[in-house]
Amino acid sequence: MMATSAQTVIAPTRAKVTARSATLRRKQGFQHGGWFVAPFLALFALFVIWPLLRGLYLSFTDANISGDSANFIGLDNYREALKDPLMWDSLGHSAYFTLLVVPCITVLAFLLAMLAHHIERGTWLWRLCFFVPFLLPSTVAGNLWQWLFNPGTGMVNHVFGIDTPWLTDKSYAMLAVVITTLWWTVGFSFLLYLAALQGIPAHLYEAAKLDGANAWHRMVHITLPMLRHITGLVIALQILASLQVFDQAVVMMDFTPGPEDSTRTFVQYTLEQGFTSYRVGYASAISIIFFVIIAAVALARMWLLRNREEGGR
Repeated sequence: MMATSAQTVIAPTRAKVTARSATLRRKQGFQHGGWFVAPFLALFALFVIWPLLRGLYLSFTDANISGDSANFIGLDNYREALKDPLMWDSLGHSAYFTLLVVPCITVLAFLLAMLAHHIERGTWLWRLCFFVPFLLPSTVAGNLWQWLFNPGTGMVNHVFGIDTPWLTDKSYAMLAVVITTLWWTVGFSFLLYLAALQGIPAHLYEAAKLDGANAWHRMVHITLPMLRHITGLVIALQILASLQVFDQAVVMMDFTPGPEDSTRTFVQYTLEQGFTSYRVGYASAISIIFFVIIAAVALARMWLLRNREEGGR
C-alpha cells in the first residue's frame, strides 16, 4: 500500500521534471542556434521583408523616381492597373511563355537524365555538357542565341536551310526565347532528376526483370512513380521561374519589347513603368499584384502536394 502511494506521488513528479528538462533544452537550443541563423534573418529582413513593405507603401502613393515627396492616393494605382491593357498583355506573354517552357523542360530534363544515368562510356562528359549551359550568365546565353537566330549570319537558318525571321516576327520571337531558355536552364532540372534516379534502389529493377518486365514497364511502374515528388518540385520551380522571365528576352530583343511588343513580359513592363515612365508608385502596385499571383501559385502547389500525400496514406 505504501509502495503504491509512493509510486503515485513520484510518477507525476518525474513527468514534471522531464517536461521542465525538455523545455530547458529547447530554450538553450534556441538561444545557441539563434546566433547561427541571425545573419540570415538579418539579410532576409534587409533585402526581402523591407523592400516588400516599402513597395507596398509606395503602391498607395504617386511616388516618382525623382525622389519628390509622394502623396497618398489610396487604391488609385490598383484601379488603374486592373484596367491597363498593356499590363494584361504582358501578363499574358509571361503566362504563354510559362505554358511553353514548363512541360518542355520537364520532359527534356527527364530524358537527358535517363540518358546520362544509363550511358556507360563518357558519363562525366555527357553530364558536363548537359549542365554547363546553366552556369552561363543570362546575358551570355541571350547574346549567343541572338547571333544563332540572326536571319543573315545565324547558324540556325543555315543548318536547317530555312529563312525564318526569328527575332523580327511576332510569330517566332517568343518561340526563340523559349528555345534559348530550354537550352540555358534545362541543366538545373536535369541535375535534380539525375540525383533522384541515382537514389532509386537497384533491387526494384532486378525484381522487375525477374518478373519479366521490359524496359518500358520498368520505367512506367518503377521509375516514374519513384520520381513523382521530384517531378512536382521541378514543375513548381519552373513555373515560378518562368513567370518571372526577363533577362534572356530583353537581351535577345536588344532591350526592346520585341516585334509588336510580343515579348514584353510582366517584369519588363514593371521596370518600364518604374525606370522609363518614372512612375514608381504605379510600378510598385503592379509588382505587388505580381507578387500575389506568384504567392497564389506557390500556395496552390503546396495545397495540391499536401492533398496528394494525404490521399496516398
